[in-house]
Parts: sequence; structure tokens; C-alpha cells
Amino acid sequence: MWFLLIPGVILLFILIICIRAALFTPKKQLPSGEKTTESDSITIDETEMERAIGSLQEMVRIETIWNWDKDPEGKHFAEFRALLPKRYPLIHEKCSYEQIGRSGMLFHWKGKSAQNPTVYMSHYDVVPADEELWQKPPYSATRENGVIWGRGTLDTKATLCAVLETAETLISQGFTPENDIYFSFGGDEETEATDTRDIVLHFKEKGIKPALVLDEGGAVVENIFPGVKQRTALIGTAEKGMANVSFSVNGTGGHASAPPVKTPIGMLAGAVTAIEKNPLDAHFCESVLKMFDTLGRHSTFAFKLIFANLWCFKGLFAFICKKSGGELNALVRTTCAFTQMQGSTAHNVLPPSASISANMRLMAPDNIDSILTELKKRVKNDSIKIERLNGHNPSIFSNMDSEGYLRVSSAAAKTWSDAIISPYLMIAASDSRFFCQICDVVLRFSAMALSSEDRKRIHGNDERITEGQLKEALIFYRHIMTAS
Repeated sequence: MWFLLIPGVILLFILIICIRAALFTPKKQLPSGEKTTESDSITIDETEMERAIGSLQEMVRIETIWNWDKDPEGKHFAEFRALLPKRYPLIHEKCSYEQIGRSGMLFHWKGKSAQNPTVYMSHYDVVPADEELWQKPPYSATRENGVIWGRGTLDTKATLCAVLETAETLISQGFTPENDIYFSFGGDEETEATDTRDIVLHFKEKGIKPALVLDEGGAVVENIFPGVKQRTALIGTAEKGMANVSFSVNGTGGHASAPPVKTPIGMLAGAVTAIEKNPLDAHFCESVLKMFDTLGRHSTFAFKLIFANLWCFKGLFAFICKKSGGELNALVRTTCAFTQMQGSTAHNVLPPSASISANMRLMAPDNIDSILTELKKRVKNDSIKIERLNGHNPSIFSNMDSEGYLRVSSAAAKTWSDAIISPYLMIAASDSRFFCQICDVVLRFSAMALSSEDRKRIHGNDERITEGQLKEALIFYRHIMTAS
């Protein structure tokens, strides 16, 4: 007769998950209960705005593309560094400055206390641009209809510009920060990231332990979370690791008219298929769980049923992510993207060896050693050599109860009062990861509202920023620097 209880158990289960979904309501924006008020408004006057636009245009016109083979002296980078004293004389008068590494810049603005310093990061190198595919020349910094065009406007010369413009204005007003502030600007973030590594070594040697490090990362975005239509300000509290992995097979070569039963490329194709059909297991890390808990409370009731009851729907949600792919899937598992292949140099010749490389983004607790083991389990072919080319493990998770997180979230809430403030896991890599060695609160937030089209233009064609986006960045940094 026990089976008669089944309908009652099912009804009870449905009732429980519905009640939990109904009670899954939004939390306060700011952890301390702080509210934005009219007094929080900051005005950027026309003079400040024009100066910032002019600075950004001059920065964009300098082609800071990392290419030490063609430019071993780094002339464009030296030109960029020489520009800053002209645009920011008060910063160079008030702050100490050091060039660290080949192209790293470190400014130190002394505050009333040196106990809890803040580091504001950016990078001034850019990726190459194919001018033929752009509507405007990528290094012209064309200003038209309230838009500044150019490579680096979004990634990340506008951030560097906003940081320095804010400091220059505050210094002119006689402002002294409560705690020391450092500006750390790398020139090789897009490639080797040695500048920030060396800057962190410098901090170690000086015994400096930042209370907060803020770098590029999340942004103010729309329509990125299931069931949420409101804008969201995503603050990265950690980032995934990265590993480039090689899959290689040695063969005997020979003429293609008499191929063996198993060719090197055929074996590699089987390995690719096996891995793509059986991706690595899902992991719901701290940053993602808190993101789901924050944004899920603003979603539609159907999605609240899932996010309020992950205790029983994690498997279902992981399956949905697996089938959908894309950014949502990248938030819950280590991903493997096959990107490069090498084989024979002729159509009718069997390759003596063949290889495929994959770019992997590691979700904690996965690490480089563990993913290599998992890949070998899926491939099940000892003839295929699987090895790490380079990479790094996932970063630490920053403390979301810290004063640093509160400062960033508060500044974001004051700048974009209509946005939901949420933690976020950064699925790309930044050189802020080096600061995790000496700081417990390393956050990643690009202080601008980015549409889906804007995000595609980062490293893509027709990169550009509106004057409104630049103005919001100036407002954000004014909020956060005056609170430091």
C-alpha cells in the first residue's frame, strides 16, 4: 500500500519548491543597508568631459601593439608613457612614479594612511586591428556624433583614462585619499603579462599588501541571465584558470593512396569527438552560487523554481547548460575549445605526425593536473599524447563581505542606480590574478555599461565608446576614490 503515498509525496515536493520560489525575493543592494541618495550624485562638467575625451583620443592614436620583434625598443609604448605627464601634470607632481619591467607603470598617491592601500589596474597595450574591416581607421580616434572610435577604447584605455582623469581632478581640488592609492598599468596584458607579475614582485619586496585591487572584468549588462530583464552590474570576484593543451599522434607517413586503418588525424578526430560529447563535470563554485542567489531572485517565477531549489535541480541545470553551451555553460564547468590543427603539408601525403591544440578555461576545483587526467580518461587512446603547453590555475575567491567589495558595489550602485549589483565569475583571464598572491580582495569590474554589440567589438572590429559611457566611468571612479 506504500505506493498510495506517492501522489502525496509528489504534491508535498511541488508545494515545497513553490513556497521556496515564492520566498526567493530580492535582497538589499548594499550589504550594509547603505542607500543611494541625491547627495551621491556627481556632476562631470563640460570642461572635465572635453579634457577626458581629448586624453582618450590621444591615447588611442598611439598604436600600442605588443610586438617586440618589430619594435624591440617599444617606441610606441615609450610614446604613450611620455604622453601622460603632458596630460596629467598634477599626478606627476603629487605621485611617485616608477617604470617596472619592460613597460609597466606604477604610480603611488599617498593618502592619510598607508595601512589599507587600493590598487587600480588597467593595461594600455591593445590587440591588432585589420583596418580594411573597420568603418573608421582604428587608430584615428575619430569623434563623431558622441562616439569615439578606435582600438583600445573599451579594452582598456578608457579605463586608464578615467582613473587618471579622476585623480587629476581630485588633486586639483586639494583632495587627499584616506588610504594610499596605487595605479598599476601594464603594457603586455594581451600577451605575456610580465609587467603586472613584476609589479607584484615589487609590492612583495616593499612589504605592501593591498586591501583592494580593482581591474577590468564584469560590466553593466542586460539580458545575460535567464529571466532577468533589469540591467545588472557584474563584479568579478574570481576568474577561471586557463590552460593550452596539445593532443599529438606520431605516424609513419607515406603516400595517401594506401592509408593505414587508423591515421593520426583520424585518431585525433576521435579524441575531439569523445571530449565534446562528454565535457568535464559541472562545478558550482562560490562566485557562481552567489550570482545565482542574487540574480535568481529577480528572475521570473519559472526560473526562481530552479534557482531557489538548486539543492535538487543542480543536475538538471547543469544538463541544460551542457546542451546550450555558451557563457552560461562556461559559468558551471571547465570548457575545452579546440582551436588549432596541424598535419600534412600536402594533400596526398600522410602526416608523420599530427596535433590539435585546445584552449581550456578551468573551473575550480579543477586544476591543470586534474584536467589532464580527465582528458585522458575520455580519449582512451594511449597513442595520443596529451600535454600541457602553458597555463595557470583558477584564482582565489575574493571575500564578498569585505570593505573592498562594499566600496566597489556601493560605487556601482551610485553610478547605475537602476542596476542589480551582483558577484560574477570572470570566464576570461586578466593579469590581476598575480595580485591574488598578496591581496585577498581582487575584483574585476569594467566601469561602463556594455551592450552585447559592445562586448563583441572588444578584440573585434569597429571598437568604440560613447561619450556617455566614458562619463559614467568618470563618475564611478570619483565615487570609489573619494570613499577610499
